[in-house]
Amino acid sequence: MNILILGAGQVGSTTAKQLAKEEDNEITIVDTDLEKLNKLSNTTDLRVVEGNASYPNILKAAGADTADMLIALTSSDEVNMIACQIASTLFNTQTKIARIRASEYSDNEDLFSESEIPVDHYINPEELITSYIAELIQHPGAFQVLDFAEGRLRMVGVKTKQQGFLVGNPIRALHEHLGNEKVRISAIYRDGDIINIDGNTTVQEKDEVYFIASPDDIDDLIIEFNQDHERVRSVMIAGGGKIGLKLAARLERSNQVKLIEKSVERAKELAEQLEKTIVLKGDAADDVLLTEENINNTDVFVAVTNSEEANLLSSMVAKKLGTKKVFALINKTSYSGLAEAETIDVTFSAEEITISSLLSHVRKGDVVKVHTLKRGNAEALEAIAHDSENSKVVGKSIEKIVLPEGSFITAVVSSQGEIRAVHHTTIIQPDDHVIVFISNRGAVAEIETLFE
Repeated sequence: MNILILGAGQVGSTTAKQLAKEEDNEITIVDTDLEKLNKLSNTTDLRVVEGNASYPNILKAAGADTADMLIALTSSDEVNMIACQIASTLFNTQTKIARIRASEYSDNEDLFSESEIPVDHYINPEELITSYIAELIQHPGAFQVLDFAEGRLRMVGVKTKQQGFLVGNPIRALHEHLGNEKVRISAIYRDGDIINIDGNTTVQEKDEVYFIASPDDIDDLIIEFNQDHERVRSVMIAGGGKIGLKLAARLERSNQVKLIEKSVERAKELAEQLEKTIVLKGDAADDVLLTEENINNTDVFVAVTNSEEANLLSSMVAKKLGTKKVFALINKTSYSGLAEAETIDVTFSAEEITISSLLSHVRKGDVVKVHTLKRGNAEALEAIAHDSENSKVVGKSIEKIVLPEGSFITAVVSSQGEIRAVHHTTIIQPDDHVIVFISNRGAVAEIETLFE
């Protein structure tokens, strides 16, 4: 696929790197910062073009007239929208994706269409991240909660603890204990590496387990692995930016929420916009402030400032002072080890969450949902199995479907929305939604081909 990416910021660069690794992709990236472009071209097999991403001559030089897809990820909503308009009008680029941050744009459903602003798909990072965090708070024993099949299934990542029922027992004990064969363990990571699993595999303490189940079964399963089941009542948020504001507005309906913001002016704005949230002016890493605000009785502390270093520092202070769980927004992979070392309970990356949404639109075949896992090293995708004479999956049992090494079919949902138990003998039917766990992202192209 010939893909044109506009913007070499964090998300644009990482998207370009990931897509360039996959076979059959030709990537061109445009930015005004020549230093960023040179750094990318020195490490990744792609083409770079220096210039303003919305200028017609720059888009033409970048190959917009032959591109299968344009992904506009500059820091400006307006540049992204104009670039999509020009690509459509002058070059007839078929698929156009844009990052749109301002809710004044994204909340207007009538704005984006071929007859108005021709953006086929738009992504709002702050909205995606807010939803992601809210899911984690709703299921406090998980470090990742991902939707599939229009919400009928969820894949959940949990870290096992010794008191969990399943720890020290084989996987098959889970089905026997629950009496539910539609629950499935998708993957287990031990000491950072994925392990081969079957019904006899014994779950160990501190394993990272990914399981898939219906939303109604999630909390019962989390208890089986780590006994974390207490409902979150109180939340403290560090950072009153767009994410902090959106998160507080969502959580204050059902939780006691406090929000800490450094800027006096911004704190006043937040207090006016939020109904029930208590807005505090101060430094979220100030142990005196946190102690005065009863951090030791707070269920979850969430750090979402614009500085990942500040997020880590305030989270570690909150953890030391006795809050039950701390979440931190980060992007540098070097910081993610803090979660594995249990210094911080959950770290999440705005970049990874945004790219997951992007990939759902980029993937070939009839791939309708994509989530990146393990800091981009693994992926879970949902594809529709269409009936045809040449179908490589329809009418075949799972054991007869040839998957690349490190790939597993982990769930099947019928076209009517019924969750089907997955066995070696399960037959894939026309229009089934098939969820595949891929531990080796180099195998993604092969998976896509299966469902083309």
